[in-house]
Amino acid sequence: MPAETRQAAAEAVAARPFPVPITPGMIVSGFMPMRSEINPLPLMRTLAAAGAQLALPVVRKRGLPLVMRAYRFGDELASGQWGLREPKPEAREVDPDVLLVPLAAFDRRGHRIGYGAGYYDMTLARLAKIKPIVTIGLAYAIQEIAEVPIDEHDVALDLVLTERDVIDCRGV
Repeated sequence: MPAETRQAAAEAVAARPFPVPITPGMIVSGFMPMRSEINPLPLMRTLAAAGAQLALPVVRKRGLPLVMRAYRFGDELASGQWGLREPKPEAREVDPDVLLVPLAAFDRRGHRIGYGAGYYDMTLARLAKIKPIVTIGLAYAIQEIAEVPIDEHDVALDLVLTERDVIDCRGV
């Protein structure tokens, strides 16, 4: 997919009304895109302008859930696992209310294929025990497949946002 098409998709997602009400102080965790993932930064800027506090994931080590640390645009970031940019250790740990989740493929039941380490499944399961959360996958429409194979540890997303659709997976 050409870079300008990817950028237009990211901007289309950010321009559409967000499917969850944003209240001042609500914590939304995003992510720094890797490879050719859809870029969540335009949407994160929109959410921050609406009053959301932002966070980014930090990979501690394989087999452990992600830690979400507070983030503001302009913060200096560290280079984490796989060279991903992440908040520095001194950034405050937070438990998000809404999580924007990257994926490689998804289906309309809210199941996703990630990169195979299970970090998000572990993180979503941990956070759901603490408080109500909303999980939102960000993807290009072409990443939709008919059915994602699932295991017992897989956690379904509530919604998926693409440049074409807002897909509500709750109750499917």
